[in-house]
Amino acid sequence: MPSNWNIAIVGAGALGGHVGAYLTKAGERVTLIDPWPEHVEKMRRDGLTLRGQSAPENFTVPVKAIHITELQSTIRDEPFDLAFVAMKSYDTVWATEMIRPYLSPEGFVASLQNSINEERIASVVGWGRTVGVIAATIAVELMEPGLVRRNVALGGDNRLIFRVGEPHGRITPRVETIARMLAVCDSSKATDNLWGERWSKLAVNAMRNPVSAATGRGGNANDRDPVTRRLAIRLAAEAIKVGNAHGYRIEKVYGIAPEALVAAIDGDAAAMAGCEKILLDNTLFRNDDQRPSMGQDIQKGRRTEIDFINGLVAEKAAEAGIEVPANRGIITAVRKIERGEAAPSPELVYDI
Repeated sequence: MPSNWNIAIVGAGALGGHVGAYLTKAGERVTLIDPWPEHVEKMRRDGLTLRGQSAPENFTVPVKAIHITELQSTIRDEPFDLAFVAMKSYDTVWATEMIRPYLSPEGFVASLQNSINEERIASVVGWGRTVGVIAATIAVELMEPGLVRRNVALGGDNRLIFRVGEPHGRITPRVETIARMLAVCDSSKATDNLWGERWSKLAVNAMRNPVSAATGRGGNANDRDPVTRRLAIRLAAEAIKVGNAHGYRIEKVYGIAPEALVAAIDGDAAAMAGCEKILLDNTLFRNDDQRPSMGQDIQKGRRTEIDFINGLVAEKAAEAGIEVPANRGIITAVRKIERGEAAPSPELVYDI
């Protein structure tokens, strides 16, 4: 049963488009708002096409899509009850400012992004109108205007994909509604541990995204290489140590118990072997084309979110007096590529 909410998705790229297509198909009232003109026009003309690993994931659905410049015309229409912000982290504040005047009196904003952006959203609309949505191990890519491809299998009963939570930690009707809504896309739940879930996802992003960006390779290729596989484990374990120091209740990271990751980099050979096995096993539910979003950004010549992912780990590490050499090393490598001082290459990370 649809929620009957009027829903905006600010940023109809890979994840926003993926979610928007499923919600529209399920009968929700969704408006997709995006800054890429060709993408908007293609969606208007031909609908939004999704491609995935199984037959039910492959469909085209007519959607309501508008240009950012057309948002002002919606002031005459029903205001939005919920706005998902699905932009890059560095676009969070202006995107939230843009949608704020078009929210209903009880309307609120949900971050559907990498990193931890709830504080940025709350700086615009207030904490009472801010919700977090974590999407884990979903691996979607906007291939061309009007086409989003998912490169990993559905989570279903095997892997939880969406978590929806309130900053204050209580389970409320609105997060339960969003969790039910997102269940049409894949497995979903309401959580009482938004910050722990957020930090756990940050650790996943920290171990997956910059390694792809720096090496120029997809996730499977990096996991099959013992050097980059162990680098990923170090990146995640450093993030966990920082999260622990700040008091987060950290959940599993990419299917790995956080204490196992920490033990692995603290010299426990059995823990390291166990972590490596899980990373190798995880290559079985992805295709070899899968590339984390930061790797996609480098490939397409776009600004990355390195400052909001590994940069956030480094920032919070400094606050806690913790050294994070792997995260600082990968930040340096990705920034070199962004500045045009180096090309993506596995050799760029071998000495980190």
